[in-house]
Amino acid sequence: MRKYLIAAAAGLGLAAQAAHATEGGASQYPNGAEGFMVGAAPPPGVYFINYTTWYSADRVNDSRGNKLPVKVKVDAVADVPRLLWMSPHQILGANWGMHVFLPLVHLDATLGGWSKREFGLGDMTVSPAVLSWHWKNFHMVSVLDFHLPTGSYNKNDPVNIGVNYLGIEPVLAGTYLSDDGWEASAKLMYAINTRNQDTDYLSGQAFHMDYTLAKHIGDWALGIGGYYYHQTTDDEPGAGGGANGNRGLAFAIGPQVKYDIAGKYSVIGKWQHEAVAENRAQGDKFWVKAIIPF
Repeated sequence: MRKYLIAAAAGLGLAAQAAHATEGGASQYPNGAEGFMVGAAPPPGVYFINYTTWYSADRVNDSRGNKLPVKVKVDAVADVPRLLWMSPHQILGANWGMHVFLPLVHLDATLGGWSKREFGLGDMTVSPAVLSWHWKNFHMVSVLDFHLPTGSYNKNDPVNIGVNYLGIEPVLAGTYLSDDGWEASAKLMYAINTRNQDTDYLSGQAFHMDYTLAKHIGDWALGIGGYYYHQTTDDEPGAGGGANGNRGLAFAIGPQVKYDIAGKYSVIGKWQHEAVAENRAQGDKFWVKAIIPF
């Protein structure tokens, strides 16, 4: 059954992936979490940002994107509070800040004749280095994230909340916002994983990105967005994998909307359909995100 192992909630506790792609998911980050204005970090201050999401999948695909003959049903619901502090201090001309994510995950999964229902803390994410630059129409953020193995994990279970390894992820995000309200945003990430000491399995590295194209009209913004995921190195030892080293690939797209309240608060809703998935689960994600300054 290890061939179909799924990390149902990694990083922010949201990504469901098959270990036919990677044992625990080459990225602990929940693909698609960000979108509108992702390259524009807020001014100095303390911010509470809350992500609520539901991921649902009922299939696992092979290396050609075809459904594998195994019964799969995964529903992962997570609420992820994020605390962001942007300081007035500057490094290399950028405002410096820090953040921490605390994912709470409810997992309901069936794989073949095996099933599991669990609620608990997922893998936390912290960064002591959030740097942001601002120009007239362009904004940029650079981050070094550390994904900590704080989520529950049992090597004998094919589905877990945590992945049981440390992830290190450099991030570069940019936002272009034209004078007439057109936005193009992208968050580029590269996942580097350590070895799972319980299984001696090393998940491959991966490039992935969240993207958004949108139009701002008054307090509203409407657009499309999603994510692209591409595993760049083989899993090691890659037991049960194919000739391509279990490399995963995914592309998701869907509508999204943002509403600003009183110029201070923001609420975002979006749906993302995984149109392409290779060596991993394929499903849909729904998001509600709230941004609240203190």
